[in-house]
Amino acid sequence: MQFLIDPIMKNKGRASLFQATFGALGQTLGQHLRQTLTLLAILVFCSSCARTIAALGDNPWQVVTLPTEHTMLDLGFTGDPSHGWMVGANATVLETRDGGDTWTEHPLNLDDDRYRLTSVSFQGDEGWIVGQPSLMLHTLDGGDTWSQVYLSAQLPGSPLMITALAPNSAELVTDLGAIYRTQDGGDNWKGLVQYGSDTIINLARSPEGRYLAVAERGSFFSSYDPGDTAWVPHNRNSSRRLQNMGFGADGRLWILGRGGGVQFSTGGDYDDWADYISAEKRNNWGLLDLAYRTPGEIWATGGGGTLLVSTDGGDTWRKDDAVDRIPSNFYRVLFLNPDKGFVLGQRGTLLKYNG
Repeated sequence: MQFLIDPIMKNKGRASLFQATFGALGQTLGQHLRQTLTLLAILVFCSSCARTIAALGDNPWQVVTLPTEHTMLDLGFTGDPSHGWMVGANATVLETRDGGDTWTEHPLNLDDDRYRLTSVSFQGDEGWIVGQPSLMLHTLDGGDTWSQVYLSAQLPGSPLMITALAPNSAELVTDLGAIYRTQDGGDNWKGLVQYGSDTIINLARSPEGRYLAVAERGSFFSSYDPGDTAWVPHNRNSSRRLQNMGFGADGRLWILGRGGGVQFSTGGDYDDWADYISAEKRNNWGLLDLAYRTPGEIWATGGGGTLLVSTDGGDTWRKDDAVDRIPSNFYRVLFLNPDKGFVLGQRGTLLKYNG
């Protein structure tokens, strides 16, 4: 300012008056400028907070320490909401008596510890566990004792999912798409579908008994409705390979494609899909699983500690930065009810939803 004023001033008195006037004005402007910059800094800070859940202090997930580093694949609770079971790789079985806050190992004394236990399901105190290469366990007392169920050597594929339906009744699906049902506690099984069309990498079942199966190469998916005698194949609707699929609590179907994208069906139809949504553009690992907490709140998990949430039915997504530094891929997210949810990750990582 002084450099610009001096060549113009010819009278020292006028110059002093000018300097005094503009000096005061500059001081006032400086105060306003500092206040403006402070306000802008606050706005920028709040704006960045609004983009993540963690910055808002609303992270609802806590890390639960497990007594194993084996990857866990599924969990289920008995009729007692505090008593649950979790199964995973290397024949690992864990039990909780406090709703999932703490877990203890429960050895099953199997003939081999290399079983990959993929699914557990309960109806009251009656429960089932299945695993690969070919294993089925059954309990009638909440898991205090387990008995092994004989499986035929001619079973198409290896057990992938078991669903307890009612007393003595359960439904089994293999990784080749064979579907069987028992109504006598596992002594006899009726074949509903003998074979699928390809090896299944991800499988979802609706409460009504519908299935969605993603083929091993991610090039297509298959659907099954109760009463069908075969799976119905469907081509994927984009160039992105399929990663996972499932049924939403709002009646829609969902797809996770390679590259962190999500697609929802326009209804319950298998071949009518809305536009692709890029939920996590910066995630090279991709999204691996998705679950509804409520019909409007959806959570998605992925590699590299990725955990996303949408509170508007999937239109927009936010990232939970509080768990981003956990060195694990999050393979599975599931909600047993709106207040009880879990994320299962790599190497014995478990997150519990606290609301």
